[in-house]
Amino acid sequence: MATVDVLDSWMYYEEVGSGEPVVFLHGNPTSSYLWRNVFGVVAQGGRRCIAADLIGMGRSGRPELEYRLADHIAYLDGFLAALALDEVTLVGHDWGAVLALDQLRRRPDRVRGVAFLEGHIHPIDRWADFDDGSRELFRRLRDPELAGPLILEQNFFIETVLPAGILRPLTTEELDAYRAPFLDPRDRRTMLVWPREIPIEGDPADVAELVRANQTVISDPAVRKLLIHARPGAVIGPDEVEWCRANGRNLAIADVGPGIHFLPEDRPAEIAAALTNWLEH
Repeated sequence: MATVDVLDSWMYYEEVGSGEPVVFLHGNPTSSYLWRNVFGVVAQGGRRCIAADLIGMGRSGRPELEYRLADHIAYLDGFLAALALDEVTLVGHDWGAVLALDQLRRRPDRVRGVAFLEGHIHPIDRWADFDDGSRELFRRLRDPELAGPLILEQNFFIETVLPAGILRPLTTEELDAYRAPFLDPRDRRTMLVWPREIPIEGDPADVAELVRANQTVISDPAVRKLLIHARPGAVIGPDEVEWCRANGRNLAIADVGPGIHFLPEDRPAEIAAALTNWLEH
């Protein structure tokens, strides 16, 4: 357990092992705790495994930011530079997957490869692509007036979204560990912003452009990638897997079995095995 100064704040990380660096990135509404049953196993193969808390999340600092995707990119750039991680493999879940692919696209000199799971690889073209219940929910989550009571006061992402995205029930100890960084509603500001960053019908434009640009990395044969997916999945379902099969180059694909969204909770052993196999070949 450690922190490192990044820009005007600090970022927290867990580290185990030594050797080739592998950095694990989480998304919304989790923290480095998501990777607790994965990164130690991967480290046993002679790797320095680092699980970071994104800025404003977990035990990282809470500077005065908008907490848009661009802010997380800037702090991740600073984090990798602060730890002198010049040749690194990134593993990203949810928004961590978007961040990892962005790093690979912008900094192929620094990033050796990316493994990604349950992150956006396409913008969502139309609100009509949602079913009725999901469309109403996400409209509410993106509404500045309606989202506050739900996310800041009711802690909706931790109390409802997280358990719903896992097949098995979390233990009280596990759920309390996810709650711990966000007990104060003021610490949930990042959760308030993340739903507004999902690129739907071109909004926000900069995120939609970035997600589309990341597709060039998936189809680039010069860089190594690993798609880890489960069935049925949530963000990456069968259609996205087939798109990756058709368009990916130098892309390995690992099916880890049944799972919804928070796959490291349901399939940690399978994810660790897929990562280890990919890293060794």
